[in-house]
Amino acid sequence: MPIALPRSFRLALCGLCAAMLPVTLAAQETGDPALSVELNAQEQVEAGCKLSFLIRNGGESPIDKAVYETVLFDTGGQVERLTLFDFGALPPGKPRLRQFVVPDLQCEALGQILVNGASTCEAEAPGACMDGLTVTSRTGVEMLG
Repeated sequence: MPIALPRSFRLALCGLCAAMLPVTLAAQETGDPALSVELNAQEQVEAGCKLSFLIRNGGESPIDKAVYETVLFDTGGQVERLTLFDFGALPPGKPRLRQFVVPDLQCEALGQILVNGASTCEAEAPGACMDGLTVTSRTGVEMLG
């Protein structure tokens, strides 16, 4: 047996659904989140500072090769070095962990990492490596992008 709802409740419910429709459609159109890079861990090793990145391709098509130009800043905010991180192939919907040892760098001296842009991006979708890129950190090192 159906339940009769008051007219004001039905109108409010219809208004809520109508208000949410553009947000839902916009999220579907942009394919959010496109690509996310998380600095997950850092570890001092004999050769330098080992950085562990968790990267997720939230797009619908694979990225065959992604190389990012990154700027490493010390804790005082000065540029320590400019380098390239090759994240390789990034299949859609599957997280990948990539590790890089930055030679002659003390992890405690690292303050920020800036993803300056994609140096190489081999993908079917134009802008797959930079459009919608989000960067986060689980460490004391701030990620910028």
